[in-house]
Amino acid sequence: MTQETSGATKTPSVLFVCSKNGGKSQLAAGLMNQLAGGSIIVYSAGTKPGKALNPQAVESLTELGVDITGEHPKPVTDDVLDAVDAVIVLGTEAKLEPREGTRFEVWETDEPSERGIEGMERMRLVRDDIKARVQKLYAELSGN
Repeated sequence: MTQETSGATKTPSVLFVCSKNGGKSQLAAGLMNQLAGGSIIVYSAGTKPGKALNPQAVESLTELGVDITGEHPKPVTDDVLDAVDAVIVLGTEAKLEPREGTRFEVWETDEPSERGIEGMERMRLVRDDIKARVQKLYAELSGN
């Protein structure tokens, strides 16, 4: 049996980053965890972590059966940046330098508030935009 077939292949990993780590990056991480079911290691962090999660982000995931109530905003660390295969920055507020050898993407997510859409309606649109992107990323990282 070769190492590849013995399960010794490295589990793909991804870090989702936004500025406060209270909304978009938490949405992406929760959605990826639900989709991947442990087949991808998922981290989320913020460049300027806030004090708490956005309650509407939590509620919008709960509507899809994703529970992130135990999560909290965390800072981006070199340890996590060094450990992951992909870094995804959500939105344009968070600024992060790409690392050599690590896949790096900036997702300019839908911002319904620019169209006057607020509250839960806004959050569901943001969630659904991120969900579509997470599904595409999952397929790429997992080879499915």
